[in-house]
Amino acid sequence: MDFLIREIRGDEWERAREIRLAALQDPAAPIAFLDTYEAAVERPDSFWRERAEGASGSGGGSVRQFVAEAPDGHWLGTVTVLVERPSDEVRFGEAATVDQTHIVGVYVRPEARGAGVIDGLFRAAVEWSWTLPEPAVVRVRLYVHEDNARAAAFYSRFGFAPTGAKVPVPGDGGAQELEYELPRP
Repeated sequence: MDFLIREIRGDEWERAREIRLAALQDPAAPIAFLDTYEAAVERPDSFWRERAEGASGSGGGSVRQFVAEAPDGHWLGTVTVLVERPSDEVRFGEAATVDQTHIVGVYVRPEARGAGVIDGLFRAAVEWSWTLPEPAVVRVRLYVHEDNARAAAFYSRFGFAPTGAKVPVPGDGGAQELEYELPRP
């Protein structure tokens, strides 16, 4: 399968909205995302515009969204990377004690799974993390629901390892999100 991995552009908010809504309708969404289709579909266009602009290369340096784009322009998958510094407000999980990035919003359309799309997206996310200016990022982290074995298997295959840190899933006191990390080489 041919595809190109690239950063989104700020004016691609409608496409970013469409792939996010598709992700939230995936059968794995309840254990993969801390959002719901019902909540996301109600958000105004201004939300999606701001989100796309902030995650584009022109939006600054604290968030970047990458997409896998087919030759016909169709987006096959996406991943978002958040920069976390020790002085930042906590978005999810434990507060950053080192300069790091946090991978979120991982999604590959069913028809593109098994074709290397996720590998390409993760390579772009990790490579971008290592290129950030000083202070250098020490690690890339992510969280995975304890019941999401398929995602955990990919993260391990890619080189991420569990840290032992766990946080409760918001809204589901019994479930846990497990932290994985990829240290800087």
